[in-house]
Amino acid sequence: MTAANDKRKPMILILATEACAYPGADNTGQIHAEYSTDAYIVRVPAPVQFNEEFYLRCFEKGFDGILVMTCGHECPYAGAYDRTAQRIGKVHELMKERGMDPLRLRICAICTVCSKAFLKEVNAMCELVDKAQEAAVESG
Repeated sequence: MTAANDKRKPMILILATEACAYPGADNTGQIHAEYSTDAYIVRVPAPVQFNEEFYLRCFEKGFDGILVMTCGHECPYAGAYDRTAQRIGKVHELMKERGMDPLRLRICAICTVCSKAFLKEVNAMCELVDKAQEAAVESG
């Protein structure tokens, strides 16, 4: 076996809001669209409930990418989207300080029937972390 065959698939954590993004993910499954089996979806009321350290610990525990899928400004919790976006900005700064690529953490708005947008985000994150893994193997 070669090292390329031993390469593990990237693990992607998806925090999906129960009002919008989770139904969008569910819709993606209902239409039998395929995406990475290493994408782990967690249904949450609002991702604003997670502090900065939560995201950093997820990376430490082995997640290669995190997608924070929200309702955007249509969130049923007043001000939650703006506070989440600010928090993600803070996490990006902490990631830079630690030499981590901030692109591994994305926030995006996904509606209840946005299967194409859901797939686009998941596939883009998988591609990003795949390329990062390949670069790491080549460099060292």
